Amino acid sequence: MTEPTPIRVASLYDDLSQSVRALRGDHARVTASRAVVERALRDGKAYYGINTGFGALASKRIDPGSLDQLQHNLLLSHAVGLGALVPRDICRLMLELKLHSLALGYSGISEPAFMLLLQLAERGLVPAVPSKGSLGASGDLAPLAHLALPLLGKGRFWNREGTGTIPAEVVMAEEGLAPVKLAAKDGLALINGTQLMSAYGAYALHRAHTLVKNVDILAALSLEALRGSLSPFDARVHAIRPHKGQGIVAANVRALMQDSQILESHRDCERVQDPYSLRCVPQVHGAARDALVYASDVIEVELNSVTDNPLVFEDGSIVSGGNFHGEPLAFAMDFAAIALAELASISERRIYLLLTGHDGLPTLLMKDTGLNSGFMIPQYTAAALVSQNKVLCHPASVDSIPSCLGQEDHVSMGSISALKLLEVLDNVEKVLAIEMLSAAQALDYRQPLRAGRGVQAAHTRIREAVAHKEADAYFGDDIERAVEMLSAGQLVQAAESAVGPLR
Repeated sequence: MTEPTPIRVASLYDDLSQSVRALRGDHARVTASRAVVERALRDGKAYYGINTGFGALASKRIDPGSLDQLQHNLLLSHAVGLGALVPRDICRLMLELKLHSLALGYSGISEPAFMLLLQLAERGLVPAVPSKGSLGASGDLAPLAHLALPLLGKGRFWNREGTGTIPAEVVMAEEGLAPVKLAAKDGLALINGTQLMSAYGAYALHRAHTLVKNVDILAALSLEALRGSLSPFDARVHAIRPHKGQGIVAANVRALMQDSQILESHRDCERVQDPYSLRCVPQVHGAARDALVYASDVIEVELNSVTDNPLVFEDGSIVSGGNFHGEPLAFAMDFAAIALAELASISERRIYLLLTGHDGLPTLLMKDTGLNSGFMIPQYTAAALVSQNKVLCHPASVDSIPSCLGQEDHVSMGSISALKLLEVLDNVEKVLAIEMLSAAQALDYRQPLRAGRGVQAAHTRIREAVAHKEADAYFGDDIERAVEMLSAGQLVQAAESAVGPLR
């Protein structure tokens, strides 16, 4: 048996693709764990969820002739998710992460069920999953039940474009795939686990790898446009308070501002200190980075873990435990949301500063205001998004509502942490897009002086996509274009082409 591919947040999609490809040729761990289950079914003992009921019904033994029906009923009874659908890309991650976890060889799933799930992934058939209904306790029961419903020929798939859904029975017929008859333990292996929480966390934190570089570039753009001081970024300052993220951010900003004519033009001015939104960029951005590294580490452990129940071991033991409890993920995702929200909060303060007529800039970043509102209202939007994030950052992990007649008496609410994290991330990207447009507009007024090499390269890339404004225009398209540029890493690519890799 070959060692499984480790899944990392930074290389999430490549690692998962490699893992899924490898399973067609080698899933010996699945076969071995299934053999343990088959032996257990013959020894006359009670095994939770294999020949007993579930949850509060764990004490009820099930007749051997009804074990397959037990697993079939499990999927149907738990597929009660509601609300908006999980985005297609995250549903695909859920499917691939479930396969990866099953393939680690501690779940005891039957070969037919595993192979049909693998075929779905290989053919790009992505089940549609409602986003609400998980307590993050016995894992993500309701969402994972919907993920597995197509194995019964039920449920729905996303279409290829991700714009709508199609009944599973239609897709399965078109693909020449037949439903499987679930065997003992299959339903539990499929619906116990943390794959909804893990997929959301991995998806968001993978995007955050690019976002943290973007926010440093944008801070440098604003710093140049506002003729701020580079002194607070002095390496000596950060060497005596050596938080890792703080030092990285300061180094990034110093690199971006190499050879700045704007910086040289006011090096001898009498300004002693800039506002905190400029001066404390290393401390705030750095703290957010460190929090996101912590969250990513937690998610990576989870991506490479087995989180269903009961667990099947090589020595024949079948052990009922609590690996499906989402508390580690709930804490990490609540923390990540708070960290991301702070990046938007300090960004919005820089946007506000850019509009104030600071150091010779035109108020509201247009020369003819009165007739024109200038950049006044984009800042309103940024403020609204920052305020919404404050509400979303209330930690879901501090809540618990008992379920299952008290058997599941403490739950993590990690799925709610997951949904909120993605919403916060989307809001943050939009705030950063508004800073991008505002800082680029302000930097135009510093010409003919050139900004630092990295800042200048980023500014040039922005101007290739979005024009300078001297009259009111429809900002919505510009903001959406800016979001796309940030998400695609275009500013990072431009800046790194001028100064080398940022950290």
